[in-house]
Amino acid sequence: MTDKLLHEMRGNTALITINNPAANTWDEESLKALKSLIDELNSDANCYSLVITGQGEKFFSAGADLNLFAAGDTDVARQMAENFHGAFQALSQFRGVSVAAINGYAMGGGLECALACDIRIAEEQAQMALPEATVGLLPCGLGTQHLPWLVGEGWAKRMILCGERVGAETAKEIGLVEEVVGKGEALQKALDLAAAAGNQSPTSVSACKRLIMAARSGNMNDSFPVERDEFVDLFSTADQKEGVNAFLEKRKPEWKNA
Repeated sequence: MTDKLLHEMRGNTALITINNPAANTWDEESLKALKSLIDELNSDANCYSLVITGQGEKFFSAGADLNLFAAGDTDVARQMAENFHGAFQALSQFRGVSVAAINGYAMGGGLECALACDIRIAEEQAQMALPEATVGLLPCGLGTQHLPWLVGEGWAKRMILCGERVGAETAKEIGLVEEVVGKGEALQKALDLAAAAGNQSPTSVSACKRLIMAARSGNMNDSFPVERDEFVDLFSTADQKEGVNAFLEKRKPEWKNA
């Protein structure tokens, strides 16, 4: 781990804080740490969800540290592209529910981090953009793929090709974020949502998430039998038996994530 990425458990929720002042930028150290942390959380049966936010009041994350690219070194470029891709792909494939608490500016790789999460909560003062083309680059943390899926091709082109920055309310209108809250309220709202996910069977949530994510690249008709198989597979889990019997016995289930 690294001091640039803080981590603590809040019940069954992992709270991850991007901590690289002044703008919470990403670098090789923090990106590799994020990928390793997601791998650890995936193997932790007591972790059902995660929340990621930025340290301080101004920045969620301003993206990559551009000093890394000043020399125009293609080897550095390829390594950083692989680091961004690996970290944010791992985040997008986290087996539980992931929530981004956008507490300020989310620019470039910062917004791509939020895009890799399942749900995004933005504070009213937040600003979001993918301005990489402004400096002769492009979004390489899955942004060119995740953004149009969420907001449609037109708004994705406005933000990526025209460098348009959007505020929190516009982000909500176009489907970039799911909710806008007051300043300083995003983290608690994200933690509440993550905790609510813990009321559901974590094995069921993982199966549901796999099916939802498969809709991005698969054919709907091809997914129908996969959905049925996932349903039947749940009957080999302890959580399925616990969930049904807890309901019938009118008690709160005790999930095992197994």
